[in-house]
Amino acid sequence: MNKPIGVIDSGVGGLTVVHELMRQLPKEKLIYLGDTQRCPYGPRSESEVVEFTWEMVDYLLEKDVKMIIVACNTATAYTLQDLQRNLNIPVLGVIQPGARAAINFTQSNHVGIIGTEGTIKSNAYIHALQHIKSDIKIDALACPLFVPMVEQGILAGDLAKDIVQKSLQPIIRDKANMDSLILGCTHYPLIKDVIQTVLGPEITLISSSEETAREASALLEFHQLLNNGDEKTTHQFYTTGELDIFTEITRSIFNSSVENLQSVTIEKAVIQKN
Repeated sequence: MNKPIGVIDSGVGGLTVVHELMRQLPKEKLIYLGDTQRCPYGPRSESEVVEFTWEMVDYLLEKDVKMIIVACNTATAYTLQDLQRNLNIPVLGVIQPGARAAINFTQSNHVGIIGTEGTIKSNAYIHALQHIKSDIKIDALACPLFVPMVEQGILAGDLAKDIVQKSLQPIIRDKANMDSLILGCTHYPLIKDVIQTVLGPEITLISSSEETAREASALLEFHQLLNNGDEKTTHQFYTTGELDIFTEITRSIFNSSVENLQSVTIEKAVIQKN
């Protein structure tokens, strides 16, 4: 089916999921919407996150998408079940795929999770992990400084390392038997190298992006929605905020500037000047 897949996020982090979708599903057209104007979602109330997420979803529904991927852990935690109940297209989040990947990897049965305040407070990862393996040991830590850092384009260097080092102190102190750490926010893979340097090579970082793309492929096949055509694939990127940082981040992820990038006001769905 030659309809696009919609991907939403609170900012630029979901582009890591888009990158993996492009790799695994090269025939699929993607429409990405990042709510950078109101990012981060982590410190916001559940009601705000629900409202903002539905505004993004409504915007993409007007684009006639065949599937929605909620590439934001906070939005997944607060809205996924509601979206799945109320939409007649497949809706996929990033928490379950990340939890499954961690369970498949860990040998010590000790997994760490870092995420936004909202994601950690929701206990969504803990529930997902314990649903699969009830006796797993879990350490969860909110890292509220990471998303603003990424959204400002601070992805490496001394400042990034200093922020990561200070934020991860509780994990560093209690990592004796931990062998894997779930990056419970799609922004975090953008500072993966810094996190790895701070924690050391003995801990493997788990990103849900790859697993989410795999599940998207399986879900599309199950619903007979895969695009089997040979026409050229074009993608669209929308942000509710400034284009400069968004452009910079996309360049670092895709190694080139993306085309079809526009700034929008999703409350009124009015495209502003690029």
